[in-house]
This record gives sequence, C-alpha cells and structure tokens, in this order.
Amino acid sequence: MGTEVYRRRGLRILNTVKKLKESVLEYWYFWIPGILLGLQAAVFLIFRGQSYPQIHDNLDLFMAHYEMLRRNHLWFAHGAQAPILHGVTRDLFGSELSLYNILYVIFPGIWAYLLGYALKITVGIISFILLCRELLGDRYQNYKPLVILTATAFALIPVFPTYGIAFTSVPLIAWLLVRLYRTSGFKDIKTDVIEKKQRRNLTVKRSLLYLGVFCYPLLSYFSYHGFFILCYMVAGVIILWIKDRKFPKSTFASILILSAGYVIFEYRLFGAMLFDDTVTIRTTMEHGELTLGQALRTALEEFVNASFHSEDSHTYVILGVVLIALFVINAGHIRNREGRKILKDPVNLLMLWILFNVLIFGLYQYAPFRHLFEMIVPQLTGFEFARFAYFNTFLWYAELLMVCIRMYDSGKDKLRMLSNAVVILSLLAVMFIPQVYNDFYYTCYNQAYRILKHKDTSTVNYDEFYSVKLFDRIREETGYNGEWSAAYGMHPAVLNYNGIATVDGYLGMYSQDYKEKWEKVIAPALEGSPSLKSYFEGWGARVCLYSGDDENTYAPLRVMDLKDRNLYVDMDELKSLDCRYIFSRIAFENASELGLLSAGEFSGDGSPYTVYVYRVN
Repeated sequence: MGTEVYRRRGLRILNTVKKLKESVLEYWYFWIPGILLGLQAAVFLIFRGQSYPQIHDNLDLFMAHYEMLRRNHLWFAHGAQAPILHGVTRDLFGSELSLYNILYVIFPGIWAYLLGYALKITVGIISFILLCRELLGDRYQNYKPLVILTATAFALIPVFPTYGIAFTSVPLIAWLLVRLYRTSGFKDIKTDVIEKKQRRNLTVKRSLLYLGVFCYPLLSYFSYHGFFILCYMVAGVIILWIKDRKFPKSTFASILILSAGYVIFEYRLFGAMLFDDTVTIRTTMEHGELTLGQALRTALEEFVNASFHSEDSHTYVILGVVLIALFVINAGHIRNREGRKILKDPVNLLMLWILFNVLIFGLYQYAPFRHLFEMIVPQLTGFEFARFAYFNTFLWYAELLMVCIRMYDSGKDKLRMLSNAVVILSLLAVMFIPQVYNDFYYTCYNQAYRILKHKDTSTVNYDEFYSVKLFDRIREETGYNGEWSAAYGMHPAVLNYNGIATVDGYLGMYSQDYKEKWEKVIAPALEGSPSLKSYFEGWGARVCLYSGDDENTYAPLRVMDLKDRNLYVDMDELKSLDCRYIFSRIAFENASELGLLSAGEFSGDGSPYTVYVYRVN
C-alpha cells in the first residue's frame, strides 16, 4: 500500500515537471522576462532601504524635495514657500497632478521610490505592447515573442527615475494618436438604424481616446517630453496633410487637447514660466560654446552612447545589430535596383528620426544655432532643446523590433533564432550592465561586496544617505526648531529630507538675485577654487558651501576625507540670510575665527556620518 502511494506521488511530480517543461518551451518569451522581473522584485523587496539607488541627480534632488513637501504639508499648498534656498515658492517643485509624485503623497520615501520604479516598468511594457498590437494588427501573433521581450527590455531602461514613467510612456501617446487617426472616418458611416449604433459606439471610443490624450500628462512631463511631443505632432499634421491630401483633424485636435492637458496638470510650471517676471538662473546658464565641428562630434557621441539622464543600453547590443541590418537592407535595395525603396523603408526612416534627434542634441551646444531658437521664442531661453534626444530611448527599441521582424519574415529558422537571441541579449544588457541609474545592478554589487568582503564599499545606500534616525536625534538634542541652516561635507538634500530648513540646496530654477547673493556668501571659497567657481557661475543649480581648494565637499562617500578642513565663507553675508546652524561632516579648524559655536558631535544610529553641528554666533 505504501509503495503504491509513493508511486502515485512520483507520477504526479513527473507530470508536473512535464507540464512545466512544456510550458517553458511553449511560452519561453513569458518565462524569461518573468524570471528577470521576479529577480528584480525580490532584490528590492529584500533590501528595501538598503538598496543602492543613484545619488547624483536623484537622491540629492527630487526625493529630498518630495519628502520636504510632505513633512511641511506643502503638496497641495498655494502661495506658500518651501524651506529651501531661504524660502522659494512651492510652485518651483513637482506638480501634485503627476502619477509619480502622487506616490510620494501617499507612501513613505523608499516605498514611493520602489513603487515608482515598478510603475515605470509596468507602463513601459503595456504601452509598447499596445502600440505594437495596433500597428501589426493580425500579424501581432507572428511576432509576439519579439514584442514581449523587446517591450520588457524597453521598460527596464535605466533612465532618470523621477521621469522614468515619462520615458516609458512615450509609446502610449503614439498608440492614442494612431488609434484616433485610424478611427477618423465619420463620413463613411451610414445613418440607418444599424449603423447609427456603430456610429454612436465610434463616437464613444473616440471620446475616450481624446480623454486619454488629455490625461496623458499625468504620466508625462512637459519639460522632458511634452514640448517635444507637441513639436512632433505639428510635424505629423503637415506630413499627413501632404500624404492624405486632407487635413488630419484628429491629430490637430489632439495637439490642442494635449496642450490643454499639460497646462492643467502642470499648472504650477506654466504659472512660473509665463506669469512670473522673476529673472531665474535659466537665463544665465551656460549651455556650451562648442564649435560646429565639436557640436557634430558631440552628436555622434550621443548616437553611440546616450547621455546621462537617458542611458538606454542601446550601445551594447542594439547599436551593432541595427547598423549591420541597415547595411544589409540597403545593399539589398541597391542590388535589386530599388533605390526608391531606400527613402521609403521604415527602418531607414526611423534611423533618420534618431539622427535628427542627436543632431539637435549636438547643435544645441553650438551658440549660433541655440540663439536662433531663443530669438524666435524668447520665453524658451534656457530651455533644453537638446532633450529631443530623449525620444531615442524608445526609437532604438522600435528600430530593434523592426529589424528582428525582418529576420522573422525571412522564413529562415537560423535568422528567426538569431532574432530571438538578439532581443534576449538586449534584455540582459539592460539588466546586468552597470549604468548610471541601474539601481538593480548597484544594489546587487554593493550587497554582494558586503557579503563576500565583509566590509562596505565607499557608496552609501538609501537609508544611510538620509540617516533619518541620526538626524531625528540631532534635532532633539540640539533643540533645533526650524531655524535656517546650511550643510557642509554632505548634500543639502540630507537636511531637506530630515526637516531642516536650508539656505542652500539643489534646484534647477530659482531667482538670479539669490544666485548672486550666494556667490557673495561663498566668494572666499571661490577665490581658491577656479573649477568650482566656473561650475557655479556657469550653472548655479547646486547652491552649496564650497571648498576653498577645489575639493568636492558634498560627495556622498562613506568616509569624507578632505585635505582642507577650514570653512571659507563670508559670515556677514551668511548671517544676512538668517542662517543659524551649519551641519558639517568636517570638524572646522577655523570655527572660532568664524565665530561658530559647537552644538555637538553626533554619530551612530546606523549612519556612516559623524555630524558636527555649529551655531552661528
């Protein structure tokens, strides 16, 4: 009897294994991304606050701003000032009508960050698949493995986290516009009883699509993508008008509707840009003074390696595959004496779009070209037209998919297998190659280093960077009660995150007057720091107490080892900003000369920092 029970159990196990094997073989294109996404989810859920997100232009910027808004109940406030840069309008920070920002209204910091990362992936996969299903129609099933894997790779691109959803939602607005264009044939619908119902259904469908266009800014961001989407749509109206020999009403209406959506969802941004006469640092920022040759070389570099905020991993697999495919495809057209097809081939047209974007990226740093834009539209002085290149994050993956579809259509099993291998490799490249915002890679690397080497790397994780418990104790023991303060040896963002009001900070748009005021504060430091002087005067977004010896005083390192331990600052100018505390990771050797009084030395609570608190006498 016992033997029979074990035999049956064994058969059940064998049947389960057999079914699992069959499932893996049949649906391998679901299993591969599923396993990789599950691995990412497991890593972030295990480590949570001990994950290692990028700090530069990430934890030192928006995460701190959002926590500052939450702590001070400013998310929905109007006519209020934020406790940063001696009080700037709350309108200079993110809109409360943004899906990503809403997460920070509802959830605590690290959970909002991780949920934002998950939403970026979800939106990217759904958007990419929707667009492919629409464009491929009945052929979608033939290319389903390619679409699923490419969509997952695209959704995982390690781009700027705060606007990750804006990057990966680009296919969604394309899908909405294509659907509207394809359902615009009202005049072909008859008006008898049966067709009236169809007409009514079509009207409802189109209304929902227009509503989707209007609400799209909930996922997007005007300064990164919205302005450029509208530019492309204007070009689209012209192209379709010529192609179809009739005015594309749905696309034109979508321009108006999408514009209205951006204005409403980002009303704070438009209010600051259009209805505030304050001269901001955007007008004096240096955007590069390259020669024409240097600008073109910069465009080539952007073509090969996407820039900082938009690194999309295309360099490692996609670039080579696409360039080889372009050579083969166009050589075939030439060999078959079909030269006209070169100009009409979708793969070539998409590559021309990519080249246009990188060309604008390079030329924007060529002063005569940039000044032409600013002369035509003075309100956009300082606007980053180079962000046209941000759309290449989607275009490269669309190009990859079209090339792989060509390989599928060849009918050759070897090319079909090769195309599958290419999309799998592109997915693995996104996951496992270290890039600026690849939080998964750096979390795995730093945690593995800790386990194997029994010590930490020089990088700090999310919890360590903000050191909330340590600063809670500092505020309590020093009796801090909202006084204006400054940071040294750490990012001002650490203070912003921990409820400390600062006269310094990191913000891409604030008044030029305050920049000039701060330049007087740090004048003694800039005298001995030519590179920092050039950095601050040419950009100015990082308002910090700088070193007097060209050292980086805000690098988020586990051990801060500055050679010069003096603070160089005009104390009278600093006092005029009502600054009462300086929080430093360095014990100042000239504290008494500056009239700084020690308010304590603090460490522990799981923080890598030793913080010296000084009162301004």
